[in-house]
Amino acid sequence: MATNIFFLMFLGLTAGVFSGLFGIGGGIILIPAMVYILKMSQHQAQGTTLALMVLPIGLLAAWQYYLKGHVDIKVAAFICIGFVIGGLLGAKIALPIPDVTLRRLFGVFLLVVSVKMIVGK
Repeated sequence: MATNIFFLMFLGLTAGVFSGLFGIGGGIILIPAMVYILKMSQHQAQGTTLALMVLPIGLLAAWQYYLKGHVDIKVAAFICIGFVIGGLLGAKIALPIPDVTLRRLFGVFLLVVSVKMIVGK
């Protein structure tokens, strides 16, 4: 599993930008990235994602994953740092984009991610 701090912060930044840009949760970026790039199990990716968004949304769910050993605190912490900055950047990018264009970009993004999750290894 990659544990390069700068890569983890970049991953958080990317998830934050897409979150700010499309209003999506980080999981649509983070879960596939953790499974395919960081080579985490699906459970560990979900637990770690919940841990980085822990207050207030995922506290109890993240705790359950943590108790079963499916949370990487270091990964969650560094992605969180990037995510905060990325969310701000994504929102600034999204605001001037016309509604219809943003909706279409969001649809394409979801389609690409869903195809990767279905056919990817």
